[in-house]
Amino acid sequence: MSEKSLVIVESPSKAKTIGKFLGSKYKVVASVGHIRDLPKSKLGIDIENNFEPQYIPIKGKGDVIKAMRKEAKGAKNVLLATDPDREGEAISWHIAYLLGIDQLKPCRIVFNEITKDAIQAAIKSPRQIDIRLVDAQQARRVLDRLVGYKISPLLWRKVKRGLSAGRVQSAALKIICDREKAILAFVPKEFWTVTAVLSAGKKQFQAKLVEHDKKKITPGNQLEADKIVSELVPDNYVVEKIDRKEKTRKPYAPFTTSSLQQEASTKLGFNTKKTMLIAQQLYEGVEVKGKGTIGLVTYIRTDSVRISNEANDAAVAYIKEKYSENYLGNHVYSNKRKDVQDAHEAIRPSVVDLHPDSIKDSLTKDQLNLYRLIWSRFIASRMSQAVYDAVSADIINNRYTFRATGSKLKFDGYLRIYDNTVDEDQEKMLPHFEEGEKLSFIELLTVQNFTQPPSRYSEAGLVKDLEEKNIGRPSTYAPIIATLLERKYVNRDKKALIPTELGFVVTEMMEQYFKEIVDAGFTAGMEDKLDDIEFKEACWKDVVSEFYGILEKELVVAEESIEKIKIEDELTDEKCELCGRFMAVKHGRFGEFLACSGYPECKNTKAIVSKIDVKCPKCGKDIIARKGKTGKVFYGCSGYPECNQVYWNRPVNKACPECGSLLVQKKTKTSEYACSNPNCGYKE
Repeated sequence: MSEKSLVIVESPSKAKTIGKFLGSKYKVVASVGHIRDLPKSKLGIDIENNFEPQYIPIKGKGDVIKAMRKEAKGAKNVLLATDPDREGEAISWHIAYLLGIDQLKPCRIVFNEITKDAIQAAIKSPRQIDIRLVDAQQARRVLDRLVGYKISPLLWRKVKRGLSAGRVQSAALKIICDREKAILAFVPKEFWTVTAVLSAGKKQFQAKLVEHDKKKITPGNQLEADKIVSELVPDNYVVEKIDRKEKTRKPYAPFTTSSLQQEASTKLGFNTKKTMLIAQQLYEGVEVKGKGTIGLVTYIRTDSVRISNEANDAAVAYIKEKYSENYLGNHVYSNKRKDVQDAHEAIRPSVVDLHPDSIKDSLTKDQLNLYRLIWSRFIASRMSQAVYDAVSADIINNRYTFRATGSKLKFDGYLRIYDNTVDEDQEKMLPHFEEGEKLSFIELLTVQNFTQPPSRYSEAGLVKDLEEKNIGRPSTYAPIIATLLERKYVNRDKKALIPTELGFVVTEMMEQYFKEIVDAGFTAGMEDKLDDIEFKEACWKDVVSEFYGILEKELVVAEESIEKIKIEDELTDEKCELCGRFMAVKHGRFGEFLACSGYPECKNTKAIVSKIDVKCPKCGKDIIARKGKTGKVFYGCSGYPECNQVYWNRPVNKACPECGSLLVQKKTKTSEYACSNPNCGYKE
């Protein structure tokens, strides 16, 4: 028996960080994610035996399991240190089963941040595996499997292969489709604005028409606007009333998973998948010069805005030192929902004193930007509110009322470090004038406008709507959006998510035959029942049974009623070199490809090539982006097989100043481009 204790985490990078904190008495290994799951080849749920899951070791994890068993057998004791949420608890439960660990034994440790103090404190306080969290995860997994494996084959038979349905995915797709329907059905309505450009002293400002005889007025056409203009007296704009008051603006709460995804999209242009990937890197640990490897932020999957007393005290001390006591706030934040995973805190920096600028040389550009966002949002949440002097003035002219508004920042408070809009606010300031004062007239502006349709969802907007409707959980939003894009149910145009014809067809079918699954209210209610398993100890199999009773009946009706739907292939203007017919876009295991529309008479296929405006240095032909058998993108000469020039990173139209080879995009902490020649180490 070894004197060492074994600690098991999910990821190798997390294992590396934690190992440095624990020293020689501990060995830290990684399960590399889940090690046991439902089989891919079949449903894997014994419906007749009260929905008992039929878990098996995940394919390819045999060596990992064997290595863990060997280490566990010789260890003094085993501690399971997977993530502090439902998913992490379930992974620990599966590991315990495979290693033969008694679940009643205190073998589970949790921590909200990967710092030395947090890890060492967790080691001293092991607990039993929380079966409520495990059951809550099992229920979600089983429900998602039932929906996916029961409905997806139906879609394959009735529409086309490769489609899928999902408990949350299908509800999210319906929300996007409903918004697109509202846009298509929208009828714009004309209206006009009448704006007076006035001055008091030397400063000009604008006042908008709002009332006639103290009743709201909006001209509906040019005739109405012209009539109003004809009744105004140019030299008779008089200040009727001035309303001056102090307004405050409270800082935002620290980030939850959802608000981080939304803000990173808005401020940094990150999609949800990228945000979670980079946030995971910051959580698991980054090598910081002079400090070693450290987890820079707390756990990134959380619904809670709560923070610990220690974190609050550290932020207060920082604000006092760097600013003054005038900048200290005392705000109370509450979660939108009562039942949240409150076991861990909001997302915040692990060490408040690590200002983003002090560690910028240790981070990539994207890591730094996201860390700065998290750090500044947290510090700002502890700071005082911003204070404005706000002015609203009603200006009358021949029974018409115009209104001018303005504000001036009086005290910046939290805006000192987050979302500073001082310049914009200064521009809105009105000149000084008094009630009864006559103002100088400059000109009238009449502008035709039309009401606008609802905007399409961006990823940030969809995440916000899903959270508000209580559909799914923030940790699932990134993979759901990725699936909608991969299945071609939705296209992304810049930031907008636009449903495709296929997306509409699938949604309409789901609405007709599986209305509960795509109904936002039903999905939200099911989410509450799933939470009851964790918070109110409801029986997870009862929740699944109730849901399946509805699904089973709908499956019978759908199978009998749905007629086969043919989705026309997307034809291109490229002709088949074998038969002359147009090539069509097809979707395969490794992405899109071109196939002859004359199939099965003509079976010609070819890759979809994407030029990158770079010429091959060997033969002068175009370099194109290709996909390998694994789906990985690489860049090769379009003259293949005659020319076999290939790059694994995207080449750019720039030669290496040292050897003349093309440079490729290869971002690191210190450089953006590198020489494609493996024997040349040039970077810039």
